[in-house]
This record gives sequence, C-alpha cells and structure tokens, in this order.
Amino acid sequence: MANFIQPIPFSMLFALAPFIVAISGCSTIPSKNTPPTRLTNPNPILYPSIDSGLSEKLYPNEQEIATGIADVIEQSIRQQYASGTARRDAHPKAHGCVRAEFHVMEALPNQLAKGIFIPGQTYQAWIRFSNGSRDAKNADIKRDARGMAIKLLGVSGEKLLEDEKYATTQDFIMINHPVFFVNDPRRYMSLMQDINSESFFRKLHLPFGLGAKGTFIALNLNTQISNPLQTRYWSMVPYQLGIGPDRQAVKYSVRSCSAKTAPIPKKPSHDFLRDVLRESLQKGDACMEFLVQPRTSNKLAIEDSMTEWKESQAPFYQVATIRIPQQVFDTPDQNKFCENLSFTPWHALPEHRPLGSVNRLRKVIYDRISRVRHEMNSAKRQEPL
Repeated sequence: MANFIQPIPFSMLFALAPFIVAISGCSTIPSKNTPPTRLTNPNPILYPSIDSGLSEKLYPNEQEIATGIADVIEQSIRQQYASGTARRDAHPKAHGCVRAEFHVMEALPNQLAKGIFIPGQTYQAWIRFSNGSRDAKNADIKRDARGMAIKLLGVSGEKLLEDEKYATTQDFIMINHPVFFVNDPRRYMSLMQDINSESFFRKLHLPFGLGAKGTFIALNLNTQISNPLQTRYWSMVPYQLGIGPDRQAVKYSVRSCSAKTAPIPKKPSHDFLRDVLRESLQKGDACMEFLVQPRTSNKLAIEDSMTEWKESQAPFYQVATIRIPQQVFDTPDQNKFCENLSFTPWHALPEHRPLGSVNRLRKVIYDRISRVRHEMNSAKRQEPL
C-alpha cells in the first residue's frame, strides 16, 4: 500500500477532477438563476435504519445530505439532456446487456446458504457491463472505472424497496476496484461542490477535500481493461447475509473462471470493449465465478468503504457460477431494453440488505436518478419478469 503522507504531484490535480466526476455521477450544479425542476410524482422514500448489531453508525444529517446530493444530480441530468434523451448520470455507456444463468453451487456451508444462495438453485439473469465516465462518448481505451451490474430474475419473497416489495428481481452492483474513495457523506457532498464549482481554484481543493488516501484510491480506480468478461469486479461496500442472530456482513466479487487475459488491441476501435464482448459471445459461452467474503473481525469496519478487507484476513468463497451463453446481444431492441433497466443494491431480499453509509445514500440517489430518467424519456419504469 502506498505511503499516504507523501505530497500529491500537481499534475494529479488535473487527472483527478474529471475522474471523480465520472465516479460520483454528477455534473454541474445549477446556477442560482436556474429554477429547479422536480419530479412530477416524487417518491417519498424511507431512509434506511441502521443495524447496530452489525456496527452500522448513522452520520449526522445523513438523510438531508442524501436528499441534497439527489437534488444536485437530478438538476444536472435535466440540464445535460433534452426530453427523450436522458441517460444515467454515471455508467451511461454500456458495452452490452447480456443474458446469463446464475447457478448456485450444490454444496455450500450453512453460513453461506442464505437468501438467494439456495444450493443447486439456478436463476436467469441480465448483466450490464459499462464504463463509469458520465461522458458516454468517451473511447473505451481511455482510463476509466468499469462496472458490472447483475439482475437475477425469478427471486421470490418480499424485497426491501417499499414500492417494489413484490418485484421478483435481486441486483448486485460491482466495479473493478475493491474500495471506494470516500466514507463520510458530508465529505462526499463537499467534494461534489468542489467538482461542480466554476472556480478553477475551488477545483484545486479536490485532493485536499478527499485527503491523501481518498485521492490515491480515486486515481487507482481509473484503469484500462481488455475484455469485460476477463475483469475482476468487487462490491466495494458491505452487505448483510442472512437474517436474525446469525446474520453476518459480507462483500461480493466476480471474476473469470479462467486466469487468461487477452492483451489490449494495438489499434483499439472507439467502442472496442463492446466489439470484444460481441466477438467473445459469438465464439462460445463465457464463465465467471461469484464470490462471497464473510467478515472475520470487527476490525473490518462496516462504515469504512475506503479500506480493503484483505483476502489474507478474510478469504473469498465461491458460491455460484455465472454462465453467459453464446448469444447475439447487440441489437436495437436489446440495447433499448438495456437502457430502460434500473439497477440498485436495494432491489434485494432482506437477507442481502445493503450496509454502510454509501449504500444508505444509494437508496435515495439511485431511486431519484431512475425516476428522473424514465420520466424525461416517457419510459415505463418496471422490473423485468
């Protein structure tokens, strides 16, 4: 791990600013002269309570901060896009949405056989691979965060979202880095204000607002990959596994079944990751492993999303295999279907309840973003069957 007390090179200031915009999913704060636009039918979402038994701790004014962040992002989307063209604020560029099968392993220890992890169970699924940058026109060769969002179908049982209790989906959201760059909601909000300021000198405050550790993480989230199917992904933040007295905190990860990694093309096309995904699935099936990392010590903090749970201290265990069958996914209808999908960690059974401040903020922010996007596009907002 790097020494975080070393000074930050001045050149990093310019590398950092656009990257954090990509990850945080925000663009410009509306000017004071711009009247705010709000959802026609806002959703009175309930803010998550905390589970003190799993060491969750609520930050001061956390709910108000979450609403404030959602307000900024809603206005930025409305300013950036015309009606009928709205996209996600972050991860708007998809490499493709693919059909998949999620096979839970036949033999699982009792402490892992919770929620959807029913030994021998198979779920149909949709998986969306994406770039993190809010600029969907960026070339895939540019350094960026890469996302993998999984939506399982046919999951019975009441879900956590109040207005989607009877949806039959379960989502897992991951990125190709094991940690996030901020913990404190107040620092997150302050960071967004720095990013969106019109003042160049305010932007120079970014690394100081993040701190040395947050700056290091943000810069290292920014990578190149050669194939979405050969990239490892992490949940970054923790989740509950199970309910009742034997519930525990875990993190998730997905990796290829093979250690083989193809080189990046010498002359990559603008959308080469979509091209590679298309070519891979024209040749045959793809295989990935879904892993669970149980927390082994209270020193692995729930509210600290900036510190990795080292595998030497808390091993990962495979609980499922993801089979992505040979297919043609790059069609107008399927791409449109992909754009209308909404992913949130709160599309979940109580046995997979999201934990920590980042996930609590997500409940408010992701719901707002999805509603704004669908309203602007006059698109029906519903979970697939």
